[in-house]
Amino acid sequence: MAYVALIVWFVTALGGLYMLAVWLIENDATNQRDAASRLPLPVIVAHVSLAVTGFGVWVAYLLLGRRALAWTAVFILVAIALLGVTMFARWIPVYRTTSAQAEPVRVSRGSLFESAPATATTTPAVAQAVYDMPPEGAFPLVVVLAHGTFAVSTVVLVVLTALGVGGS
Repeated sequence: MAYVALIVWFVTALGGLYMLAVWLIENDATNQRDAASRLPLPVIVAHVSLAVTGFGVWVAYLLLGRRALAWTAVFILVAIALLGVTMFARWIPVYRTTSAQAEPVRVSRGSLFESAPATATTTPAVAQAVYDMPPEGAFPLVVVLAHGTFAVSTVVLVVLTALGVGGS
């Protein structure tokens, strides 16, 4: 079960790294037309840093077999989960706003269609709505839900392993 937890934790990290990459790409601080992010940078940095640290502690547990390392990973996961739930709660209004805009064509910054005249499918209101979207508005719903599901699975597997359930 300990190695399954490692794999699930790794898959969770891949989803998180994908969202971090999207957030960094979309978070163009030089463009004044962009809406500010609702995810504070210190929370993102702490979440990622703790996730990397916790993953390292879990690998150390697998290599050394010390139960104290397993419980350390559990406590780090609790902090990671609290930060993750905080970011998820701050992301929900952004998702609701972007999904309610029902834009027929997404006009991205720097695209060839950005300065094109308004048409039936691309209106100035739609183009402006894209500019007013915080960077986390570009997160795909499937990735967010998968990341959360794998994160909960990771916590459960790590806690069960730390408790000694499953022959670990």
